[in-house]
Amino acid sequence: MKNLKLYFTLVLLFFITPILFSQENIFAGIEIGSKGIKMSVIDVYNIKRGDFTVKSFWTENVAIAKGISIDGNMAIEDINRAIAVITSNYSKMKTTMKVPDENIFIVGSSGVAMAQNTQVLTDKVKAATGKDLEYIEVQMEGKMLLKGCIPPVDYKNSIILDIGGGNTKGGYVDVNNNNSFIFFPLALNYGSVTLTESVKKIARNEDLDEFNSKSFSFLPILREQVNAMYKSSPQALDKEKIYLSGGAVWAFYTLYKGATKETYNQFKLEDVINYDAILKNNFKKFEDLAKKDEEMAKVLKTYSQKYLISGSNILLVCLEALPDVNNKKLYFAKEGQIAWLISYIADRSKKVKKIY
Repeated sequence: MKNLKLYFTLVLLFFITPILFSQENIFAGIEIGSKGIKMSVIDVYNIKRGDFTVKSFWTENVAIAKGISIDGNMAIEDINRAIAVITSNYSKMKTTMKVPDENIFIVGSSGVAMAQNTQVLTDKVKAATGKDLEYIEVQMEGKMLLKGCIPPVDYKNSIILDIGGGNTKGGYVDVNNNNSFIFFPLALNYGSVTLTESVKKIARNEDLDEFNSKSFSFLPILREQVNAMYKSSPQALDKEKIYLSGGAVWAFYTLYKGATKETYNQFKLEDVINYDAILKNNFKKFEDLAKKDEEMAKVLKTYSQKYLISGSNILLVCLEALPDVNNKKLYFAKEGQIAWLISYIADRSKKVKKIY
């Protein structure tokens, strides 16, 4: 009888132990972005070698940053909607997806951090989850994007730009005399949501033609600020490879080129120009295609036409300001949405030290 019990105990341990151990390598992140809340669950093998698998990624739309362009604050009703989304998904990660609580991170993007009332959001997240909410500042977010979106072999010859809902951020690295990397940030205080709200402020009505007209008149301001961004770190203009991520770039690539499973996807400035023309003059084409394409439908569910137009304007201006842009290599970095989490795990998690 004792031998039988021992046998069943060993069998149980044989099947359960790998499951319990493997959960130590499962990490999850909730990013409160300007346009939506992103949830990521990844299985980490070795962060330093880039060995991880994205087990699940999903988003829920809460345009929490739209009030920032109006009065500098996130609207309380938007904050409350965000808390409801965070609470339900935090619970899902722990109970359904079995992610250890200490392996779940909650952060606010740099676009959200621009608000004057971030403490309200911080307090509500703490009350709902027990987690401390940390905001990723623009420079840190740029570093995280670079590490998560650019292949290490391309670090010295590339820049990364992420066009989010609240802002645009990124940067590049150069090598100093000690042969170590120095990071140079790039930042623009406009994203697809904040630019849309700024244009709506000067529009006489909600009509799309009026929005397009005011968007066009806003372009000189946008160009001036993009030029200032590059001027602050001028070596960015000399880089041969431009990696781009963020919702606006995902929307462009999915609607114009189609959904992709590749990590890096090359395109030309001409593609963005053609996409922009369709957005503004023949949007029904995308609406018709989305009826038969699930990924395109997801884009149109996430972004209104006005948000898409603003994101496209930022993308175009950022690219057109680059000298000899047609001879540069442009890439859509598909995994930009989880770059922060990969870097965050590597930098902050005690458990990662056990993994590598």
